[in-house]
This record gives sequence, C-alpha cells and structure tokens, in this order.
Amino acid sequence: MVLVVVMGVSGSGKTTVGSRLAAKLGWKFYDADDYHSSENKKKMASGIPLNDEDRIPWLCTLHDILRREESSRQDAVLACSALKKMYRCVLVSGVSAIESNQPEKPGENVALKILFVHLDGPIELIARRLEKRRGHFMPLELLKSQFDTLEPPKAPENFITVSLEKSLPEIMMEIEKAIFSG
Repeated sequence: MVLVVVMGVSGSGKTTVGSRLAAKLGWKFYDADDYHSSENKKKMASGIPLNDEDRIPWLCTLHDILRREESSRQDAVLACSALKKMYRCVLVSGVSAIESNQPEKPGENVALKILFVHLDGPIELIARRLEKRRGHFMPLELLKSQFDTLEPPKAPENFITVSLEKSLPEIMMEIEKAIFSG
C-alpha cells in the first residue's frame, strides 16, 4: 500500500503529474485544491496568501482522506502544495502534529507512511506556466509568496525532489522508480 503526495508551489504541475501517475498505476487520485473552503478560494482569488490558520483545517481533511485510503489498503496519490514542513507533518500525523500536548491513546495517530514528491523548478519557469493557466483561483501574483513560504523537504522526511526542467515522461519515470525501489 503506497501513499504519494506530489507537492510544490502553484503551477509546478502537481495535478498533471499526480493525476497521470495515478491513472497509469490504477491508483486513486485526489487534488487538494478540491478541498479548499470557499473562504480560502476567495482569499487566494483576491491575491491574499493563505496563513497557517487557513491551511490547518484543510490539511487535517486531507490527512483524514489519506488515513481512510490507508485503512482500506488503497494506493493513492494526492496533489497538494505541502509547502512547509509543518504542513507535511499534519498530512502524515493529522491534528496530533500540532496538538502535541494532547495525550495519545495506544495505537492511535500512527503516522502515515507517505512519499513526498517535490516538483522543483525555477520561479521563471513556473511563472510562465501559471500565465498560461485559465480558470484557476491562484493568481500569478501569489507565486512569490509561495516560494517565500516553501520549506523544501529534507532528511529525515521521506521524499524525492524531481526537476521540472525534465520532460513529463522523465518526471513520471523518476517517480515510479522511487515508488517501486523504495
């Protein structure tokens, strides 16, 4: 059973890569953007970056989806920005990642094993992609705030970093290799 989160800033190709990967492997696919509250979407559409308070309930919902898939032994791919280490911790451990003062019951809140796939590329390349995108609530002006917020994954997190300067088939091959070799 494998859970993959394809992560990166807006315009990095999370939905494209994640949905194609899931389709190729016959896995379930979720796009985190579909789970944003209408308030979050309005904020972003108005050019206002989301803060931690906006993101935590959204991330907890996404954790619950991944937990459900893990419980039913279903492989799944989630496309989600997961920009900060804390956000990735919430995806892995749920609300317990931020409420560490809560006593845990034995066997509760066991961390999910997630492979984070960081789609990484220069801001100029991603800005060009965003300029071509239509009908999305994330305006180009918020891209810099996403790069400012980004905390690239590092050890001991379970991740790979894939360059967006590669072709889509090369990106897919690199991710599949990491999934099936690890």
